[in-house]
Amino acid sequence: MHDAQSLLEPAAEAVGRLRRRGYSLDHEALDKLVAGRAGAIGERDALRRKLNDLTRELSSLGGRRPDELVDTARELKERIRAAEADQRAAEDALQDVMLRIPNLPSDQAPDGGPEDPVVEVRRWGSAPHFGFAPRDHVALATEANLLDLPRAGKLSGSRFAVFRGAGAVLERALASFLLDLHTREHGYVEHSVPHLVTRQTMTGTGQLPKFADDLFVTQVADRELFLIPTAEVPLVNLYRDETLNAGELPLSLTAHTSCYRSEAGSYGRDTRGLIRLHEFAKVEMVRMCLVEDAPDQLELMVRHAEECLRRLGLHYRVIDLRAGDLGFSARRTYDLEVWLPSQDCFREISSVSDCGTFQARRAGIRVKRNGRKKHPATLNGSGLPIGRTVVALLEQNQREDGSITVPQVLTPYTGFSTIAPDGTPLP
Repeated sequence: MHDAQSLLEPAAEAVGRLRRRGYSLDHEALDKLVAGRAGAIGERDALRRKLNDLTRELSSLGGRRPDELVDTARELKERIRAAEADQRAAEDALQDVMLRIPNLPSDQAPDGGPEDPVVEVRRWGSAPHFGFAPRDHVALATEANLLDLPRAGKLSGSRFAVFRGAGAVLERALASFLLDLHTREHGYVEHSVPHLVTRQTMTGTGQLPKFADDLFVTQVADRELFLIPTAEVPLVNLYRDETLNAGELPLSLTAHTSCYRSEAGSYGRDTRGLIRLHEFAKVEMVRMCLVEDAPDQLELMVRHAEECLRRLGLHYRVIDLRAGDLGFSARRTYDLEVWLPSQDCFREISSVSDCGTFQARRAGIRVKRNGRKKHPATLNGSGLPIGRTVVALLEQNQREDGSITVPQVLTPYTGFSTIAPDGTPLP
């Protein structure tokens, strides 16, 4: 979230900067809301001063309390209550608008949007060359009894998956490997967090109110809780309404959770297999740092996500997202895209974003430095989603007979190096 007054200052160039990401800021309407809030606060404070003056006057009269002054005091109290209600309404109206305005894109984010060619930063490895037509992950996993999509549909409907046998072992092995890499080599502290969170928590990281249709919500009696779409939500909000010391930064957090998304805007897209599910597992990385350190921290987190793919031997590329393609809370984002032989193209497997102070403002997170309190920067990134990584592993490591080679870094976790065509794990 932004400071409303700062968006109105000419130096902020908010209208032009937001236009880069395809958002039209109604400067005049925002100005009226800010003025309305200021007017409501001014009216409330003026009435409070009048009541204070009258109270002192009544006190100076000793035991005498003229009816006229008592009636005036009573009337002022009623007017103050009404003014406070007007002030709350003005605050709520402004807050509702401010919560829906996306982050300002970084000047370093390339111009353009999703319709423009991608800005490729680098790529690693090379696409595997097969002497046969590569099969997609669904065919491979189904024939090897690694996935049971029909029974998943029976349990929960479309866009759910059941891993079984060596597939379930591979899923668990990936999560363990990624967590070990991040905690032992990259310096992250592992957390186990709730998957159900409050509306305030969802608002803190920017999922609400804008993306309500993309979320799963539970309602038991009068208690409302949301299923997390990413571990970024609870990890960032661990420090909601707290003031950190500058010496504590940067904070580096990671968690392996299930993630839940309704995919309301993706009807008809990626309906086959593991690419786009309502429930999927993911290892998330989150960092908090001083604002001036955020660009370096972003590059570091991208390298951490890349290292996951490199250790697994997966061919990928890094994309610098254009301003018009940024997520709601992000000011700068790199996407990592992994090669899928069956589709003969790269597909997104990780997004790493610098959110600046946007989320910290919404969540009330501050950092104390040299006696002053300011908002820190928050950054997040996938490191990695388990399902999509399984997709890439199956497709890039398939053999003509349908067997799958397991990356060497995973064999200590799986206990096998190959999955036979029938799903039998082989040492």
